[in-house]
Amino acid sequence: MLHLQHHRSRLSVRLGTGAALTALLAGCSGAGGGSSSGDSESINVLMVNNPQMVQLQKLTAANFTKETGIKVHFTVLPENDVRDKITQDFSNQAGQYDVATISNFEVPFYAKNGWLHPLDSYASKDKAFDQGDILKPLRESLTAEDGKLYAEPFYGESSFLMYRKDVFAEKNLKMPAKPTWQQVADLAAKADGARSGMKGICLRGLPGWGEVIAPLTTVVNTMGGTWFDKDWNAKLDTPEFKKAVQFYVDLVKKHGEAGAPQSGYAECLNNMTQGKTAMWYDATAGAGSLEAAGSPVRGKVGYVAAPVEKTDTSGWLYTWAWGMQKASKKTDSAWKFISWASGKGYENLVGEKVGWPDVPAGKRASTYSNQDYLKDAAAFASVTQQAIAGANPRDPGTQPRPTVGIQFVDIPEFTDLGTKVSQEISAAIAGRQSVSDALKTSQTLAEKVGKEQR
Repeated sequence: MLHLQHHRSRLSVRLGTGAALTALLAGCSGAGGGSSSGDSESINVLMVNNPQMVQLQKLTAANFTKETGIKVHFTVLPENDVRDKITQDFSNQAGQYDVATISNFEVPFYAKNGWLHPLDSYASKDKAFDQGDILKPLRESLTAEDGKLYAEPFYGESSFLMYRKDVFAEKNLKMPAKPTWQQVADLAAKADGARSGMKGICLRGLPGWGEVIAPLTTVVNTMGGTWFDKDWNAKLDTPEFKKAVQFYVDLVKKHGEAGAPQSGYAECLNNMTQGKTAMWYDATAGAGSLEAAGSPVRGKVGYVAAPVEKTDTSGWLYTWAWGMQKASKKTDSAWKFISWASGKGYENLVGEKVGWPDVPAGKRASTYSNQDYLKDAAAFASVTQQAIAGANPRDPGTQPRPTVGIQFVDIPEFTDLGTKVSQEISAAIAGRQSVSDALKTSQTLAEKVGKEQR
């Protein structure tokens, strides 16, 4: 789902999006860590190696440590590795790390398992932090079933449709502010070949629960499908789920990028930047890179809401956030770091020292009234804000769900299930099997998980 201005899971996301780009970024990770026991003025932070996190690492000593006297020992790893290490350390409550980057995917079950320290009391006492300024969907996504807050966002993202305004003008094509998926398919057909080597649209086809599954599940939701009904019955073989997957596979096969089964966030970002595609549906994070200084398409891209069919909105919701380990012995110092890293002051620091397109945005209402930020992000800021505001992880489709999540099902087992299903879907995009066969296998996999949840 990854870097939300120059990235992505990450989700992810990053991607999240995200795992593919994380691998590309492995070379810029720093390493640190080690126990700091006995040193009350230091904490250990474990985090993902996307560019905005690496930027934070560089800015910490001269700013946070200088202001507070608290040293921060960072361990910085690629997304898949960092998730494994966090799960290991937090599940054992080993206490080696005081703070770690977790997402809204992990928060519900990490909190349920008692691995995280609630942050409500810290946030309410820290008036300068201004918890009320955190965008409501992010606040809610980091609040567990017990009503307590367990993480603070570093940045947030949703998804939207990006398109080449100049190409559309040349071809006399009009993009609606709130397109339907059928309108997008029609526009992709008309924009295909508009320029030499240009395809109509780029959509992720790369296997991974944070890769192809993320955008695909938003299509499933708005076309009336769901992975599971409220009683954990698997629904991957229903007409609605099949229709959505067939639509997605057909669209990317007919008018999508070359090498689609190997294309994730990073590859689609590259295709859009290099003028190889007229449209791209993906993370709102992508806009920061498209509008960055030096981007060949800066100023040429338009941004509209995620396409829909049966729902009012369909954008996903993802955030890399700071969680405090329950076993931490340095909770006050850990909160000071979280408050700084998620605070308004940090955004201003990045804007002034690095550049406003690099600000970790998508988390605070005040960002969207900051004139310096809006000057550089005018093309996509309001559409991003609306996308995040419209995201509804508790009710993203047309029927009740057994748990929260828009582009994922919020259970630990989804990392394995989503990845296995993504391999079946990717094989269908590659033409190695039919959508029906892909979903037949996928339904069997999902039934096993549903049975365990019941």
